[in-house]
Amino acid sequence: MATSRGLVSRMIRAIKLQPALYEEVEADKSANTQAALVIIIVGIATAIGAGLASLTAGGFMAALWGLLTALLGWLLWALVVYLIGAKLMKGKATQSNWGEVARTIGFANSPGIFRLLAFIPVVGWIISIVAWIWILVAGIIGIRA
Repeated sequence: MATSRGLVSRMIRAIKLQPALYEEVEADKSANTQAALVIIIVGIATAIGAGLASLTAGGFMAALWGLLTALLGWLLWALVVYLIGAKLMKGKATQSNWGEVARTIGFANSPGIFRLLAFIPVVGWIISIVAWIWILVAGIIGIRA
């Protein structure tokens, strides 16, 4: 079955928790930019969902800071997962590098796009929690793939 290497297609496959997607991006060194774009897109969706839709001077800086911390958090989390999984708990079959882990973790954040809906009264906080759990599950599936 042919697979699409487009960003949106890959994000949809990540949201569907398809293990083959994580194997694909792990092996595709050209997917680094796409993984970073996933983090940026999810960061923007999160900012909008949190009420930063009006980009006043303070809102713009808060959104920019949120994107920068999302990117930094992604890189640091990928490093932590890499150090624990590939170095501390390395098994005989463990063959991984930081770039592979970073791409996998980046795409595992795809379900965070649903945080865009966090502004919805009554259910917004539930959507945020479900998205967070979904990201965690996607990360586990991605790392195990």
